[in-house]
Amino acid sequence: MKSTLTLLLSAALPFAAQGASCLPAADLIARDSQYEEATRVNDAAFLENYLADDFVWVHNLVSSIDDKAAVVARAKKAATVPKSRTTSGVQAQALGDTVVLRGQSTVEAWNADGKTWRSNRYQFMRTYVNTPAGCKLLAVQTMKVWSSEAEKAAAK
Repeated sequence: MKSTLTLLLSAALPFAAQGASCLPAADLIARDSQYEEATRVNDAAFLENYLADDFVWVHNLVSSIDDKAAVVARAKKAATVPKSRTTSGVQAQALGDTVVLRGQSTVEAWNADGKTWRSNRYQFMRTYVNTPAGCKLLAVQTMKVWSSEAEKAAAK
């Protein structure tokens, strides 16, 4: 199943998008949605190509830092696929060959029953840079700002 999803996603992503410039910003925001989907379905091949070699992801909530190798390795061994990963309120700021995207990402993950799900919302900042190989995602910082589980606990 995982290999079928990976194949479908890789086929759906235009080759040009993986080697494209970071500008215009509207195009980058669209490609950033492809990154969200690749992260959701654990597409290690896409992530290997999309992330800069010195990529870093800072997770605020768990105080951890992942590099490119850790993100790709996690995608290769992931056993579950979240219900969805969507972004909202994405804005871009550019300076020279660097573009920073910021917005919110909502991840809906299936509960153990396979019928219901929980949601987490994260504030993110992603830094993209133009390289000779095209636009690469260099850095991500995420901070959890809302959880359906926390909301349920507070209601009790």
